[in-house]
Amino acid sequence: MTKIHKRYRLTSNEEPTDEMLQALMEDVAQAARESSAKAEAEKKRRLQAVAKEIEEWKYTAGL
Repeated sequence: MTKIHKRYRLTSNEEPTDEMLQALMEDVAQAARESSAKAEAEKKRRLQAVAKEIEEWKYTAGL
């Protein structure tokens, strides 16, 4: 979070500057990219775990 965010507080008396809005939007976009990357990594981990379980089941079932 930049200094701009610390200065801006949403009130009815003050409108954010274009610079403040741009900084806020950039932070939101970065947070969204990080969240998507974490979700993708977790999805991959879970799919690999399921594939491993299937292979183990096949082995124990003699398939």
